[in-house]
Amino acid sequence: MMELVAIDLSLPVLFGTLALCLTVSYVLFFRAGKARGLPLPPGPRGWPVLGNLPQLGGKTHQMLHEMTKVYGPLIRLRFGSNDVVVAGSASVAERFLRVHDAIFSSRPPSSGAEHMAYNYRDIVFGPYGPRWRAMRKVCAVNLFSARALDDVRVFREREAALMVRSLAEASANPGAQPVFLGKEVNVCTTNALSRAAVGRRVFAAAGEASAREFKEIVLEVIQVGGVLNVGDFVPALRWLDPQGVVGKLKKLHRRFDDMMNGIIAERRARVMPAGDKDKDLLGLLLSMVQEQQFAGEDDKISDTEIKALILNLFVAGTDTTSTIVEWVLAEMVRHPDILKQAQEEMDAVVGRDRLLSEADLTRLTFFDAVIRETFRLHPSTPLSLPRVASEECVVDGYRIPKGTELLVNVWGIARDPALWPDPLEFRPARFLPGGTHADVHVKGNDFGLIPFGAGRRICAGLSWGLRMVTMTAATLVHAFDWELPAGQTPDKLNMEEAFSLLLQRAEPLVVHPVSRLHPSAYEIA
Repeated sequence: MMELVAIDLSLPVLFGTLALCLTVSYVLFFRAGKARGLPLPPGPRGWPVLGNLPQLGGKTHQMLHEMTKVYGPLIRLRFGSNDVVVAGSASVAERFLRVHDAIFSSRPPSSGAEHMAYNYRDIVFGPYGPRWRAMRKVCAVNLFSARALDDVRVFREREAALMVRSLAEASANPGAQPVFLGKEVNVCTTNALSRAAVGRRVFAAAGEASAREFKEIVLEVIQVGGVLNVGDFVPALRWLDPQGVVGKLKKLHRRFDDMMNGIIAERRARVMPAGDKDKDLLGLLLSMVQEQQFAGEDDKISDTEIKALILNLFVAGTDTTSTIVEWVLAEMVRHPDILKQAQEEMDAVVGRDRLLSEADLTRLTFFDAVIRETFRLHPSTPLSLPRVASEECVVDGYRIPKGTELLVNVWGIARDPALWPDPLEFRPARFLPGGTHADVHVKGNDFGLIPFGAGRRICAGLSWGLRMVTMTAATLVHAFDWELPAGQTPDKLNMEEAFSLLLQRAEPLVVHPVSRLHPSAYEIA
């Protein structure tokens, strides 16, 4: 027999229930109404149609930093029809990337992500959700974990040794010309990444057609990706493609896709010895697809996701790395006393009879401070990749509507005098034990120093990038003294910035490497 439950309909209970409902409704509607009644963040008046785009100039990060001095650390702008907010202080960045991180976990739409990155099937631009988390986990476990990084350490060390030998041989010739250091470093870092990702070198022997094609596509992707496409911000112009950006992206995508299809087909046709396994990321991903480790539809990874992920690795992990290494060496040349101190530490730890290895890096306390100070002054991406608000929220008393895009001025935050004494000075000592910022690192927990971002969308390749930058820069500092071409002095070295998506030098660093190790150290077994 079912029991009937008596319902108490007495007046006190009715009034109590009614009061509770009214209270809940009041809180919900009052909060929503209060948010709608709050002001939007301040900012400069924009132009018709284009908004504030014409006011940004060639060095957007610097202009936005100047705007914070007028309007405060939270600025509202309009890029065409898009509402944009800019976080210009560590505290405001923390509100967005920690307190409201879940709301700002997706990217706004863009022509690059649509036409080049397989229609948002990658981890850089893909929408936040189960598929994105599955892709991120694949990277975290198979490429960027400590174990995975150790498995491919030989690639980084080998490419660094090849670079050093090439520089040593060239400098030994009578009348040797100075080298464009950024180009030399780019060959090293790109080859190390390509060997870890797809098992081949991008910058290989001149006669290898496949390597030349790979190199050309990678360089073109980076170049086209740095162009600001007006159609992304002014929908009325999108169909016209006035800059030809979309057309270039589509052609480039077809070339990359055909090339990757060939590489994947070649890898699948390869006969591997029993029990053997490819160490590179492509081999691991193809094994996962074959073994059907991802059973759920949301978790399933296909060849499309593999190609999108490989594309991400090359675009995000090549020029960014070589750019920061070039800044490290420029600061070393400009500060001979700091260069000498770093070399003395390396000589004590490594000696002069061999090149350093990754195992030595943990003992280079002073050079670690040099790396952190370089990331502070010269972050490879001065403005974070944009995020978009999935719902309305309130930050520092200002209303941030749903759909608003977020930029974080990483470059400007690291120059805040309230956080960094003498912010324009290159002072690695601030990061040494006992220094003012000894406990501040670049891994996303200290919002005054976030060159890799923070929160859910922190750079997936942080661990790879940090190891590659430190290994390459330390090898160059240890292996050579550095001299400027005739007529140039360290105090006059041009440190101006150029800006696209990356914080590159306005003038490439051109230097003479002078070998300082025992000749046997430059030999490669």
